[in-house]
Amino acid sequence: MKTKDFFTKATLAVALAIFSSTAAMGQQEQAVQDTESTEQAESPQEEQRMLRKIVPDKAPDWMKDVADRIQLHGYAQGGYTYAHQGGANTNTFLLRRVLFWANAQITDRWSFLFMHDFSSVVQEFYTDFRITKNKALTVRLGQFKNGLSLENPLSPTSMEAIDVYSEGVTYLTGCGSDPLMGVQYGRDLGLSLYGETNNAKLRYELQVMDGQGINKKDGNNFKDIIARVEYRPVKGLNLVASGQIGRGHNILAAGRTSVYNPTIQAGDDYKRNRWTVGADYKSKAFNVHGEYLEGYDRNVVSRGGYITGSVPLGTPKVEFVGSYDYFNFNTSRGMDQHKVIAGLQYWFFKKCRLQVQYVYLNAYLTGKPDDPATQFVHGNNHSVMCQMQVRFN
Repeated sequence: MKTKDFFTKATLAVALAIFSSTAAMGQQEQAVQDTESTEQAESPQEEQRMLRKIVPDKAPDWMKDVADRIQLHGYAQGGYTYAHQGGANTNTFLLRRVLFWANAQITDRWSFLFMHDFSSVVQEFYTDFRITKNKALTVRLGQFKNGLSLENPLSPTSMEAIDVYSEGVTYLTGCGSDPLMGVQYGRDLGLSLYGETNNAKLRYELQVMDGQGINKKDGNNFKDIIARVEYRPVKGLNLVASGQIGRGHNILAAGRTSVYNPTIQAGDDYKRNRWTVGADYKSKAFNVHGEYLEGYDRNVVSRGGYITGSVPLGTPKVEFVGSYDYFNFNTSRGMDQHKVIAGLQYWFFKKCRLQVQYVYLNAYLTGKPDDPATQFVHGNNHSVMCQMQVRFN
């Protein structure tokens, strides 16, 4: 029996390794601005029951064992956006994200995850191995979310804003608005050590990453070091601090520059450091989180902050959502942007919801951020966004 169990686990491990290697090959960078996070199952027993329904009752023991070890997840977000910018009106339907991922628990300490976004590219593939008997130390290897900022590791399905993360988080973590790094969905290839102690009150993470983004090798010989610490002093309150030291590698073609940082030329390596401090509080009465962020790209300083929250309107199913977001992309050139969001969301089934939001911006770009003719303009930008989210765990 022990030989059979060993053969089953070994076969599953080899199959997963081959699958992850095959899926990672041939992926190309795409300019689509979406961000998702790795999500663990909140109810593994429910997932196992779902898989057992698929597996016949008379199936071999090894098949039932595999069904017990694999958890399936997925969600989709899509909707409609109307915008008024620079005197012009636009409107469009959008399918923002269609994600599916599988988490395989190979042993009680060893697991593997694979995530794909059907509207873009392979997002994550990594393996975790818990070194200690408790949760004090786990090692992760592969492609996953970087730990910079409070928001970046969080899932879009739990965020209040339809356009998900704050301007500072989107720019500084590589989610997509920084043209020097391109659209990396806040993810990278690397190694992570993480864990939690003091009855889960203290959580830490130390990452060594390429700093280049997803599905491609590093553009230079420097590695990025990212540290993250979370502390939960009381129920519902989470204090978060994070920092990054590294070197960026400009991916823009010759003749192209960033409107935010035009002195960095194609192929240049440059200083890319960041730090953040923030807090998140959740209760039945309201949820709120906020953060201060600062970044350094060669000689350019970027900084900002935001506060975002939601309040139930008589019932937990209906909530008012509000956010104020300030970010200065280049403090020496006065590229400051203020953003205000107000709206409603209706949770019609578990983690499924309908959202309607008004978004105001006091500044915008006249073109693509890597076009030499593009300008950063202070002017009113109004939009109305609608979105439906459907998710299963």
